[in-house]
Amino acid sequence: MVFLFQDLKNLYGVAKDKYKEFGVNTDLALNELKQISLSIHCWQGDDVGGFERPESVITGGGILSTGNYPGKARTIKELQMDLTKALSLIPGNQRVNLHASYGDFKRKFIDRNAIKPEHFQNWIDWAKEKKLGLDFNSTLFSHPKADSGYTLSSKSSEIRNFWIEHVQKCREISAEIGRQLNNPVIHNLWIPDGSKDIPVDRAGHRDLLKNSLDQIFDQKLNPEYVKDSLEGKLFGIGSEAFVVGSHDFYLSYAVKNNLMLTLDTGHFHPTESVADKLTAILPFLNGIMLHISRGVRWDSDHVVILNDDLMHLSEEIIRCKNREKIYLGLDFFDASINRLGAWVIGARSTLKSLLNALLQPLELLKEYEENNQLFQRLAYLEEIKSLPFGAVWDYYCYKHNVPIGKDWIKSVEEYEHSTLVNRT
Repeated sequence: MVFLFQDLKNLYGVAKDKYKEFGVNTDLALNELKQISLSIHCWQGDDVGGFERPESVITGGGILSTGNYPGKARTIKELQMDLTKALSLIPGNQRVNLHASYGDFKRKFIDRNAIKPEHFQNWIDWAKEKKLGLDFNSTLFSHPKADSGYTLSSKSSEIRNFWIEHVQKCREISAEIGRQLNNPVIHNLWIPDGSKDIPVDRAGHRDLLKNSLDQIFDQKLNPEYVKDSLEGKLFGIGSEAFVVGSHDFYLSYAVKNNLMLTLDTGHFHPTESVADKLTAILPFLNGIMLHISRGVRWDSDHVVILNDDLMHLSEEIIRCKNREKIYLGLDFFDASINRLGAWVIGARSTLKSLLNALLQPLELLKEYEENNQLFQRLAYLEEIKSLPFGAVWDYYCYKHNVPIGKDWIKSVEEYEHSTLVNRT
């Protein structure tokens, strides 16, 4: 799809006039979208493998990526190349989200309770070069000490202390990244702890988890460099009957301890609305980190697409007060398709949904709602669905010097043929 600038400008002009009829300023909407960053998750590029010594890593802990599509990143350099290519196809200024297992360990075995900022200097230098912010996650899975299904809530003090030390190290690493980049890092904590079948001592494990968290957060770090967030889940692989760090547990802990809460859109029952949760809990929290994913039946980590769930989520993000307290990231992994393409689909779909929400006549809709003109409210919500959104999106892509329309697909295909197929 090859557009001349004049063609794009003309199409955008038509769209701009149509939206103006509804009281929407498209230029302002595009400027607002430019201020929103997505934290792009590194683990889509290599199936959540990381770069620890292979013989030290085991599968399990509630994480499983299926598929064996060619071209998986095998080194930090390859992963950074793939991320750079993906970011070149996504309009706007984004961030990159790391897991602790992605350090530069130089083929030496460094156990998780011994990692240091120096193991992530490679990523810091790369982020500086690319003018990117970074976020960070403790990695409490795919490790022999996660084998039992319990980490921070394990009844073994040895296991608990190992993972407490790991998270403490991760928070220190996050703070150092934030200091060097002069950009605060969101440190996210998710644990796989739980039981496959019905447990008897739920309270015991939750008491232990609370105690572990108390020890971790007893260390106060500069909030200008690191922000802490806790991520719950309804259930996971191997924890179908009981998850220690549930949404209710972490919500309560975050409110009491002035922490952020991470809401993963794939971590709830399919009939629950994560969009509805935002305004219910945001007034009581230090902030919300959204991990945007797509749940399909029991699995939570499918590539994000522009569907109703994503649209409803974006509408609530744009409509709610204190939007600056909401941080956005992606969290999915699919090894059955081109991994780079999966990144771009998810990111562009999310940005499209946000732009769609920004292009709604919010003040007019609120006015109708206040006046109990509910017919008009519903009618306008339906009419705006057929407005020329695509022309506004294409213009945004052009302004950010990324491919327009389906042209980005060809770019991914060319990268696959020139680079990915050479990896074995």
